[in-house]
Amino acid sequence: MPQKIANITEFLLVGFPDDWILRKLYTALFFLIYLTALMGNLLVVTLTTVDQHLQAPMYFFLKNLSLIDMCYISIIVPKFIMNSLTNSHSISFLGCASQVFLVIFFSGTEFALLIVMSYDRYVAICHPLHYETIMNRGACVQMVTASWLSGCAYGSIHVAGTFSVNFCGSNIVHQFFCDIPSLLTLACSGEHILEYAFIVASCCFAFVCFILMVVSYFHIFSSVLRILSTQGRYKTVSTCMPHLTVVTLFLSSGFMAYLGSASKSPSSVNLFMSVLYCLLPPTLNPVIYSFRNRNMKVALSKIFCGEMASK
Repeated sequence: MPQKIANITEFLLVGFPDDWILRKLYTALFFLIYLTALMGNLLVVTLTTVDQHLQAPMYFFLKNLSLIDMCYISIIVPKFIMNSLTNSHSISFLGCASQVFLVIFFSGTEFALLIVMSYDRYVAICHPLHYETIMNRGACVQMVTASWLSGCAYGSIHVAGTFSVNFCGSNIVHQFFCDIPSLLTLACSGEHILEYAFIVASCCFAFVCFILMVVSYFHIFSSVLRILSTQGRYKTVSTCMPHLTVVTLFLSSGFMAYLGSASKSPSSVNLFMSVLYCLLPPTLNPVIYSFRNRNMKVALSKIFCGEMASK
């Protein structure tokens, strides 16, 4: 029977193989993707801040989404790069708890914000005459604030549930960052009931929120079908496609990653899904919104044309 670890002070992150060449390749790849994600999201934040044509509620929400993505990827990747360069696998107990909290905090905030963005599309398409009244500046700020606060509460609950357990047998986390499923595999038998209860409750709540998102899009597509013009239908649907793509990417990668990371010895496929979950959404979100949005492309061309003209 595994013995309880007394006064645990650190965990060992051993998600990737110890081969020196492979580890350096992973590090270089992570670094390049990290820079790409930072530059893309920073560009979105800059465009939606300085361009006067990008001051609608949708772009205000998009700015917050990019801020979340920059923070989220910065929690995981720099620590992995530092450990790889120093040939160290350790993370302190407090550092691990902080990483769990921040990952859940920003993931929960992003999910809440995606729900808010679906409501924005619903109002814009189903109630266009009342859009400016419903989605006024004060209401948008309140919804974004509620998203950040809900993410903070979500993270606090789960970090408290996860680290209230005693750990038995080993402090080796088979993952390249601290996540809840991997940590719970180290918990003593019968001591993770509280966190499992939190997970079930939060999943039920998240499912209800997801249903609200589905209902919003049901009404949206019902309104689209009532548009007589084919061009009008295409134009209306195209305003929803970036959001639908981002939601699909976020939920599908998250579901597959957390389903696989609950294994005590996750396969390379499960580890790969975790990498996708951590890196793909923050990297691709600005690309999806920039290439699918005409106003974003115009604002982007203004910046680059202005830079070319100045030269």
